Amino acid sequence: MDYQIIGDDMQFVEVELDPGETVVAEAGSLMMMDDHIHMETVFGDGSSQSGGLMDKLLGAGKRVLTGESLFMTMFTNEGSGKKHVSFASPYPGKIIPMDLKELDGKIICQKDAFLCAAKGVSVGIEFQRKIGTGFFGGEGFIMQKLEGDGMAFVHAGGTIHQKTLGPGETLKIDTGCLVAITRDVDYDIEFVRGVKTALFGGEGLFFATLRGPGTVWVQSLPFSRLASRVFAAMPATGGSKDEGGIGGLFNIFSDRS
Repeated sequence: MDYQIIGDDMQFVEVELDPGETVVAEAGSLMMMDDHIHMETVFGDGSSQSGGLMDKLLGAGKRVLTGESLFMTMFTNEGSGKKHVSFASPYPGKIIPMDLKELDGKIICQKDAFLCAAKGVSVGIEFQRKIGTGFFGGEGFIMQKLEGDGMAFVHAGGTIHQKTLGPGETLKIDTGCLVAITRDVDYDIEFVRGVKTALFGGEGLFFATLRGPGTVWVQSLPFSRLASRVFAAMPATGGSKDEGGIGGLFNIFSDRS
């Protein structure tokens, strides 16, 4: 599957489809598409439409647990030549292309990270078997699992850093900054040492410990961190009191009334 990632902070990915080729995307991620591309909404993750009703319900249930919608959309090139379809990221960040064939057929990533993939890539769930990791890992017991041998595209916030860990090499990161890991990376949670550091360090009580071998993707701006800053800056009664311009003038009159 040929593709092109366009943009810097608000990226979108343009996928080139050969005649008869299909790409599967998260519902609501479409940006634009050429003529003669057929769009079809499917129940479940779209990786297999030959199973029975129970298989489809199970696949849809897994997607709900990972924070995705019940439905996905399939885009098929029904024309005679190459066609293009584009999918946009939902918030500022980067789109990461992942060739699952080169990544041993499996990637474990944060919830809501999936954007689109070649038909045949399944979107499932990965349970954290360690109690501490499940409760304090930032992503809970359930993470997203992408399996197959095609291209998949994952989105995360801010700048993305890819790091390869050697056997036994350890990396400690903020729990919310973890984007994805390969299947061989050992993922655990460690308590921040020192009472003052834990209570007043501003970094939380836990951080993720990743041990190689394998590849790790880290994001500089988790969406939860961005949302908390925006929420903290919001005034309690709508509209900041110290805003300038006409809005500030209206606030002055409203305060005097």
